[in-house]
Amino acid sequence: MSLNFEQARRNMVEQQVRPWEVLDARVLALFERIQREDFVPVRYRKMAFADINIPLEHGEVMMKPVVEGRMLQAVDIQPGETVLEIGTGSGFITACLAQLASGVVSVDIFDDFTAAVQRRLEERGDTNVELFTGDVMNGWQPDHAQDVVVVTGSVPKIPEAFQGWVNPGGRLFCIEGESPAMEAVLLTRLGATEWRRESLFETDLPPLAHSVAPPEFEF
Repeated sequence: MSLNFEQARRNMVEQQVRPWEVLDARVLALFERIQREDFVPVRYRKMAFADINIPLEHGEVMMKPVVEGRMLQAVDIQPGETVLEIGTGSGFITACLAQLASGVVSVDIFDDFTAAVQRRLEERGDTNVELFTGDVMNGWQPDHAQDVVVVTGSVPKIPEAFQGWVNPGGRLFCIEGESPAMEAVLLTRLGATEWRRESLFETDLPPLAHSVAPPEFEF
């Protein structure tokens, strides 16, 4: 039996995302409109709408729909704002951000992710996204700060560099801590050095590449 993708998409929105306190009409409309299954590896296509982290290459994952929804709702992107996405991954969130923001810069450490997402976005006609391949933990940085920064992998502690990439009045979403008890947080930049921190929910997500120091061995 073939999967009815449209029905599965509606079920995802109504039975998973909306009950998890995602009530922003813009975010719900994105999830109903953008074909999530096109961003999922072919072997997992029938699981595109499941309440799980979907495996990607290189040990990475596509976040649960509920986490993606809460993230997009929390950063509350306004017309004319720009976004930096750290961790392009499958490109689903990139496509969502492209619909909400005036411009998106997205970076991933894996060039095959970058290339695949470039093709998908071109097929969709999303022209306001710049894709880069680089390691944010080891030297890569954007040309300038953005209004919103979203991080799609977890970090033990939010790096100060990430905060420096946020414009005054801007927001930073990140999942912080150690497995299995991590915290999704929203930082709002109130001034040059003043921030407001909001705890959103608990979750568990694989770490951003190179964000966790390797263990030290004793001899």
